[in-house]
Amino acid sequence: QQHYEVPTEFYQRCLGPRLKYSSAYFTSNTSTLADAEIDMLNLYVDRAGIADGQSILELGCGGGINMEFYEPARVTSFTGLDPSPELLAMSRAAAAARGMRADIQGGIGEAMPFESGRFDTVVTTFTLCSVRDPAAVLHEIRRILRPDGVALFLEHGAAPDADVRKWQGRIEPLWKHMAGNCHLTRPIGAAYQSAGFQTEIMGNRYTPKKIGRAS
Repeated sequence: QQHYEVPTEFYQRCLGPRLKYSSAYFTSNTSTLADAEIDMLNLYVDRAGIADGQSILELGCGGGINMEFYEPARVTSFTGLDPSPELLAMSRAAAAARGMRADIQGGIGEAMPFESGRFDTVVTTFTLCSVRDPAAVLHEIRRILRPDGVALFLEHGAAPDADVRKWQGRIEPLWKHMAGNCHLTRPIGAAYQSAGFQTEIMGNRYTPKKIGRAS
């Protein structure tokens, strides 16, 4: 199953309040899972450097959890794409709460319903790990970006250390079924490069060894 085919209730029981799997950044030993979700999103936003007047697509906008990090006055147009009807409704509600004019649509990354060269920026957070065809998604991202456009991504993937990659490989078959087709070993940065993108590493690290618990 894809992540959007797994009932939302499952994620509500297992994840933090932002429903982001594999995306927590624990900055201290006292951080809660909710804190770590926010800290990871803040880190991503700080490094993104989105300029004023941007036309932005967020691919995998489900739930609207990133919406609070966009400044409505700085975004000319915001478009969101996600395959989950339930999460799309949450995204629309989040946009309305922020006072953002947003075009939130249903669809998949492998076949985006947008004309070529439409967007200045495409944003993805923990999305390519679970799509069926990463190469097709990246081809589509290149197609819909303007020639000088930027793809901003925050992803997890194959670890740089052999021992960690070995355990990722052992766990992945079960993990994919538990986490909606989420792959632990996809080399996301290399996939962008293979698709013709020039990549700039803005951060690459392990999260601190701390287990978070949601109650």
